[in-house]
Amino acid sequence: MSLRRHLIIRSVAIAAALAVGAPGLALAQAKLKVAAVYTVPFEQQWVGRIHKALKAAEARGEIEYTATENVANADYERVMREYATAGNQLILGEVFGVEAAARKVAKDFPKTAFLMGSSLKPQAPNFSVFDNYIQEPAYLSGMVAGGMTKSNKIGMVGGFPIPEVNRLMNAFMAGAKETNPKVEFSVSFINSWFDPPKAKEAAFAMIDKGADVMYAERFGVSDAAKEKGKLAIGNVINTQDKYPDTVVASALWNFEPSADRAIKLVKEGKFTAEDYGPYSMMKHKGSELAPLGTFEAKVPADIVAKVKAKQADILAGKTTVKVDDSQPKSTAK
Repeated sequence: MSLRRHLIIRSVAIAAALAVGAPGLALAQAKLKVAAVYTVPFEQQWVGRIHKALKAAEARGEIEYTATENVANADYERVMREYATAGNQLILGEVFGVEAAARKVAKDFPKTAFLMGSSLKPQAPNFSVFDNYIQEPAYLSGMVAGGMTKSNKIGMVGGFPIPEVNRLMNAFMAGAKETNPKVEFSVSFINSWFDPPKAKEAAFAMIDKGADVMYAERFGVSDAAKEKGKLAIGNVINTQDKYPDTVVASALWNFEPSADRAIKLVKEGKFTAEDYGPYSMMKHKGSELAPLGTFEAKVPADIVAKVKAKQADILAGKTTVKVDDSQPKSTAK
């Protein structure tokens, strides 16, 4: 049989199979339509990690991805509804300030899958939630901080005192106490997810009072530490390449395990309402302590050994880092 005739017969067969709805074939031909609605810019740490994971899936050819950044809370429901109406099969975002509106949209589109950053529970049948449960590497980064401070004073600047932030700060503080029982903390919240100048000013105030290591939960803190010649610990993303003499260690959040799971389940028609929080933990590769990089030789060897031992215990299930969602308090006098 000639190649041309073979291709014609194959094309006709595929067309016929699609016409009668051969299972799986139509899905194989089309990319999954995925959309995301973000209240902050793509560059913001938390959203940046979600965006990165979805862009990676897009680069692999698995999904068709569209997203809107800087959506005001008042516009969130409208944008979400537009994406659902446009036929997107999976919609992601963070709904901390717009829970009721987002859940209403999900109810109106029961055949659309929603995976949203949320402090609340999943909503059957189609509203799954996730969170950055990265308290394990946050604890490890705290161990590093405790070993690096000379003044025994650590400054901590957060966005809002909500569970997602509190648990990371509390884990960090516990880790610092393990390697340095004398350490004291100054804790402040700027009540914004993205206001680098405000975070910078809060950090300056702590440095002026003696803090020589800063926990940079928000953008702007590492800038203050750099200007004052102090150290910083990163959160969610690794910015050491921008602050090679300032950022010692970072607790990284990897959203890929959560995103890839959701994409797979939607494609298989098996997506249900569930809590994706556990997929942010180290055993699922959802989080990790960033390499020490430029500080490899600057962190005391005994601290490095303790961190490695603790990390091994966490991965082996011998140690559990406590999830403490209560608001952390300053202990500095």
